[in-house]
Amino acid sequence: MGDETLLDRTHLAAQTFGDEALADELLGLFAQQCRQLVPGIIDPARPEADRADLAHTLKGSALGVGATRAAARAAETEDALRTGSTSAARRAQALAEAVAATLAVLD
Repeated sequence: MGDETLLDRTHLAAQTFGDEALADELLGLFAQQCRQLVPGIIDPARPEADRADLAHTLKGSALGVGATRAAARAAETEDALRTGSTSAARRAQALAEAVAATLAVLD
């Protein structure tokens, strides 16, 4: 979708009341959470319900910091995993790619 951005800094500034140090801290925590959650989300050996829960957690974090593309891919992944869709693996891979792109912007 054309309106999905990797990082909506205006949203993040609103969430942190313009406090750049707080924004940097939140982005650091978000990056750490991404690195912890994505391996579990893409792991086909994990139960789908667990993977969906991880995607849900990541979706909320991404929405909080304005990582729009990652949030959208996390929502799609969560839905696919919860419904047992055959597209779950493809959705999880798209999420991993969106997260990698977002982390590249942060690093």
